[in-house]
Amino acid sequence: MSTNEDAAIDAVAQILRGQAGITDWQHDLYRTFHQHPELSNQEVKTAERVAQELTQAGYEVTEKIGTTGVVGVLANGDGPVVLMRADMDALPVQEDTGLDYASTATAEDAEGTTVPVAHACGHDVHVACLLGAARLLAEAKGAWSGTFVALFQPAEEDATGAREMVEDGLAETIPAPDVAFAQHVLAFPAGRVSPHPGPFLSSADSMRITVHGRGAHGSMPQLSVDPVVLASAIVMRLQTVVSREVAPDDFAVVTIGRISGGSKSNIIADRAVLELNIRTFDTAVSDRVIEAIKRIATAEAQASGAPAEPDFELFDHYPLTENDADTTARLTEAFTAHFGEAVEDRGRQSASEDFSDIPTALGVPYSYWGIGGIDPDTYAAAQTKGTVDADIPANHSPQFAPVLEPTLSTGTATIVVAALVWLAPEAHAD
Repeated sequence: MSTNEDAAIDAVAQILRGQAGITDWQHDLYRTFHQHPELSNQEVKTAERVAQELTQAGYEVTEKIGTTGVVGVLANGDGPVVLMRADMDALPVQEDTGLDYASTATAEDAEGTTVPVAHACGHDVHVACLLGAARLLAEAKGAWSGTFVALFQPAEEDATGAREMVEDGLAETIPAPDVAFAQHVLAFPAGRVSPHPGPFLSSADSMRITVHGRGAHGSMPQLSVDPVVLASAIVMRLQTVVSREVAPDDFAVVTIGRISGGSKSNIIADRAVLELNIRTFDTAVSDRVIEAIKRIATAEAQASGAPAEPDFELFDHYPLTENDADTTARLTEAFTAHFGEAVEDRGRQSASEDFSDIPTALGVPYSYWGIGGIDPDTYAAAQTKGTVDADIPANHSPQFAPVLEPTLSTGTATIVVAALVWLAPEAHAD
């Protein structure tokens, strides 16, 4: 191990000595965020609390970047600039965890419908961990030098928050980063850390297909072109896209999540709508899948004698999260030095994120890793029974509930360890 690596380890240890002193504060903070979730672009109270905590820790704070985004900058002498991001928004989900701090919140969604709201994805963990790491770094400025940027992003669940922060002048608000990081709590044992080089989270696109028919009375089908039958034919044929048009060693998922048509049992409608989700780890594969979907829908419409070709609309685009290899290698080495055997590459994940829009726009390398959030004993018991998929709630489930520890302490430590790879004085000494 080099002198620089030894120095970074010592600096991390010095900073993390303060972790025990913030545990109660961090747990209370997490419970507050968990109990009071807010939907995408409605994270007003969350952002206010984040700004308050950063200000108290000595950060220069800018609010309302891209609706409710918050950035805290802590300059501490010469050295690199490290950016760490946490997402703040929650989901329209009714929580069913049984926790004494479970959410009972409701809110109006974008359509004006009142919906339940819960942190079923774990963004409350991300916020609490980044605030914890930001505080520890501020309390131990003698152990590092450079600049730490704590970025709190809205609207990740809508795939708009990162892009909106960039478009709202993020680059002019913060010093230019040298590297950017993010992490996500996932459904594997708490205390474990999963870095992965290259593609880590899939790209995702949603597509809305409107097929056109000819309406008629249900008793006179010969006068119609039934769009519900047409839509059903498209659904069945789309099942062949991945199995017959994507190479076996490539990855793709096509999910038809919604189909809608008609208003009454004895009315044949004049249109139907399908909504699809497409995920891949390769832009070329994504393009091929989208073209196949359009070809199939158009051909089925022609075969049905539809009066017009289908309409196609792409929305909710999530970019590919592709970790920089060199950056991830440095992080993996540092994580392994600190966490030992708790570091394991669990491979790429088929979930999607918009974080990479930020470092891509800023032109800096980035790495995104996973941390576990499930009680290790519970996970081990399910693994022994072979029932992990059935018994362990995944992100977005109403039952998803990361255990406080060691989830929060691990997630906080990963940020400090990652930051010190660049910010330990010896890491950037001449």
